[in-house]
Amino acid sequence: MTALGKLFRTTAFKLSLAYLVVFAIGAGLVLGRVAWNVKGLIDEQIAKTIEAEITGLSEQYTQGGIRRLVVVVEQRTRQPGASLYLVTTFSGQTIAGNIGDLPPGVLDQPGVTETNYRSLGEGQGEHRALARVFILPGGFRLVVGRDLGDRETLRVLMGRALVTSLVWLVLIGTLGGLFVARRVLRRVDGMNASARSIMNGDLAQRLPLAGSNDELDRLALNLNAMLDRIAELMAGLKEVSDNIAHDLKTPLTRLRNRAEQSLRSAQTPAEFRAALEHMIEESDGLIRIFNALLMIARLESGGASNEVAVFDVAEMTQDVGELYEPLAEEEGTKLTIVADPGLQVMGNRELIGQATANLVDNALKYGRSGAEGDTGGDVKLVARQVGQNVEIEVSDRGPGIAAADRTRVLDRFVRLEGSRSRPGSGLGLSLAAAVTKLHGGQLRIEDNAPGLRVVISIPIRTPVPAIPQRAGSMVAQPAPSVAS
Repeated sequence: MTALGKLFRTTAFKLSLAYLVVFAIGAGLVLGRVAWNVKGLIDEQIAKTIEAEITGLSEQYTQGGIRRLVVVVEQRTRQPGASLYLVTTFSGQTIAGNIGDLPPGVLDQPGVTETNYRSLGEGQGEHRALARVFILPGGFRLVVGRDLGDRETLRVLMGRALVTSLVWLVLIGTLGGLFVARRVLRRVDGMNASARSIMNGDLAQRLPLAGSNDELDRLALNLNAMLDRIAELMAGLKEVSDNIAHDLKTPLTRLRNRAEQSLRSAQTPAEFRAALEHMIEESDGLIRIFNALLMIARLESGGASNEVAVFDVAEMTQDVGELYEPLAEEEGTKLTIVADPGLQVMGNRELIGQATANLVDNALKYGRSGAEGDTGGDVKLVARQVGQNVEIEVSDRGPGIAAADRTRVLDRFVRLEGSRSRPGSGLGLSLAAAVTKLHGGQLRIEDNAPGLRVVISIPIRTPVPAIPQRAGSMVAQPAPSVAS
């Protein structure tokens, strides 16, 4: 297809052509109405002029009879202008005037009429006039008229102006439509080129912006935001794949080695049973990791596995605290729970509860100072309202996390050097961050001086989008907590 053909086929040109047709019809109607009004105004002025002359000539007849009327008419016919006069007898015989001939029956029609006429001495040439026939006493007829040549000239000029205007309108409209279509087509071609680059694998490519903030710019902005989100998800998928390949290799290798060792060294049923129990324990840990990964992926894609409803955050916080009180006693840690009553939030109670449990579990495991003789610490679980948000805070008195690592620990499978010797998978904070983001909130990691403070801040009564499950789909249920 040629470049000109592409321009003619663009939506912008078709819209310009449609507007051109509508505007041309409107301009034609306007000019036609103007011409009609001008014609009516001219006829009205001519009729008034004729009426005034009839009145004056009838007075001349009243004062001096037919002789004086003839003299006055002869004088007026010799003056230049477009006025027409005719005085005849009752039988139609011409007495005076500059009208050579009138169609039959015109002299018998009193009043103003539009008729053809021939001037005196012009032969066969006919003209158009607006005339009035006035019957004088004695049967004489007085005809006073006005030639309509000027009106016809004006009509021709208006017609030419209309045609010329429409021609220029079509020409300028077509050129304007082609110009607009060319600009739009250039921008659309740029978008298509960027889209082809993206389809060919250049995921960093983005649609170009003109900076005019028009509808194409807004569309490009939304598409670029969508591409950014897709790139983010793809990067997350690649990161998860790399992390799974790296971090799950050790437990899978350990599981295989234990199985191989049991086959090589176990002799009694009790030894085989102990080996199988160790393998089951390792397998359960792997299943919990995969469940956590699936849940994080669902949360980051905007889905919630359970229904959304209004629930009491204080009650949920008390439940999580009571769940971890026995573990805190075993660790020699004092767990303090402070929850303001009446904290109503629109959200998923199970997910927020699981995120809170992950933070408490982390605080109990990693909240020790590390000093000699330190058998525990203080862990606080606080729920309160701050402005338009509800904040769930978990703090400890442990070594904390360096400021440079507070963003990195939110990634999957990230475990700092001080925590590698303890059990965990590095997914607890990732899951908590995903739950918070799903509820339109923010997860903050702060210094507790000493220790660490992690805060889940979510808006009050903010609805969370829920994605319905497909029939027959498999959704992994998360473990009660996934420790970092």
